[in-house]
Amino acid sequence: MTQQAADTRAIWQAGVDAVRSESLVRNSIRATETELEICGHQFPLRGGRIEIVGCGKAGAGMAAGTLEALGPVSDQMEISGWVNVPADCVTTLPCVTLHPARPAGLNEPTEAGVEGTREILRRLNSLGSTDMALVLISGGGSALLPGPVPQISLADKQRVTRVLAAGGAAINELNAVRTMLSEVKGGRLIQNCQAEHVVALIISDVIGDPLDIIASGPTTPSSATSTAALQVLARYDGDRSRISSAVYDFLESQNVASDEAPPRVTNLIIGSNAIALSAATARAEELGYQVVSLGSENSGDVREHADRLLQTMDSASCEGPVCVLAGGETTVQLTDTDEPRSGGRNQELILYAASQRPDASAWTGRCLLSGGTDGEDGPTDAAGAFLDEEIAERITGLSPDSFLAINDSHTWCDQVGALIRTGPTHTNVMDIAVGVVDGR
Repeated sequence: MTQQAADTRAIWQAGVDAVRSESLVRNSIRATETELEICGHQFPLRGGRIEIVGCGKAGAGMAAGTLEALGPVSDQMEISGWVNVPADCVTTLPCVTLHPARPAGLNEPTEAGVEGTREILRRLNSLGSTDMALVLISGGGSALLPGPVPQISLADKQRVTRVLAAGGAAINELNAVRTMLSEVKGGRLIQNCQAEHVVALIISDVIGDPLDIIASGPTTPSSATSTAALQVLARYDGDRSRISSAVYDFLESQNVASDEAPPRVTNLIIGSNAIALSAATARAEELGYQVVSLGSENSGDVREHADRLLQTMDSASCEGPVCVLAGGETTVQLTDTDEPRSGGRNQELILYAASQRPDASAWTGRCLLSGGTDGEDGPTDAAGAFLDEEIAERITGLSPDSFLAINDSHTWCDQVGALIRTGPTHTNVMDIAVGVVDGR
C-alpha cells in the first residue's frame, strides 16, 4: 500500500469514527433521576416505563449508547426495548432485543422484518400516559421496518424494491413508493402510541437530512402521495410488466398523503454526512493536505460523480498536497445481462476511475478511495474500494472495461486487491470519497 493509500484510508476512517452510533447517542442524552435532557430538550420522568425501539444499520450501537446513557434512571424506571437490525449486527444487550430483520447484504424487506415490526408496534401501543418511547432510526431502516398494507403482499413489496433499485432510483424515489405501501412509514409507526413523550434520535443517511425520507420517516408526517408514487413507478416500470398489478390497484385507490404523526413526537438529527466530512477534513489537514470539499450532497449517476472527482484531482495536481473530499449517495445504472455480477456504487466508482485512468503512471502520488460509512457497499462484504499506483499496476490482463460493461465491480476490485473490508460499522451516513494528490 502506498503512503497515499494509507492517508486516504486514515482520512476516510476519521469520518466514520466521528459518527459512531454509540457515542452519538451517548453524547446526546443526559439522564438524572427526574428527567432526561436530550439535545437540549427536557423530558420529565414520572416513574413509568421507557421503551426503546428502532430500526437501521446503526441500531445496535444506538441501543448500546442509549442504555449506557440511561444508567442513572435504571433503578427508578422499567427499561425495555426491541430494535430491528441486520443479522450481522446482532449482539446481546441487557433489556433490549436486537432482532435480525434481514440477512447481511440483503437490503430489502423480509418476513423476519415484518415480524419484528409487529413486535415494535405492540410495544409502542402498550405504552401509557406516564411512559416514554425512545425511537432509534438510522439508514437502512426502510427495509428493516417493513409493514406492508393488507392489500399487497411482502413479495409484491420486495419486487418493487428490486425493480426500483435495479433502475437506479434515488432514495427519495424509493421512499415515495415505500411510504405509500406501508402501515408504519410516514409517521404511522407511532400514530396509536399513548406515551407521554416520544423522542426519535435519528442518524441521517439521506442528502439534506429530510425527516420524512430517512428510513421513510416512521415518526414523521410525510408529503408522499399516491400520485407521486405512481409517477416514480412510471419511470422505472413504464409498461407495468415488472411490478404486481396489486401495487398499482392499491395506489390508484388512494387519494391522500400519508397520515400525520401525533404532534408530541420530537425528532432529533444526531448524526449526518456533514459531521463525518468535517472530521475527515480535520484529519486531512493534520496530515498536511489542503482540502478541496465537494460537499455532502453529491448524488446522481456514480460515473458522473467519479468524473467530477477525477477532474477536481487533476485541477489540483499543481497546488501541492491536496485532498479532495465528497459525501453523499449516488446510483448505479445496471446493464441488462444474465452474466453473474456483484458490487456496489463505491466499487463501481473505483472500477470506472480505473477505466478512465488505466495507466499506472497516472496514479503516481495519487489515490482515490470511496466507501460506505456503514461498511456495506451493495450486497457485498466490502465497504468500498480504492485505487492507487500499486493497484493500477495490477490491471494488466484485467481490463476494467469488460467488468464495467456488466457492473461486476466487486469481482474486479477483489482480483486486483482494491477492496476495503471493515465489517459492520454500526453507523450509516451515506458515502465518503477521498482523493489525494501528493507531489511531495
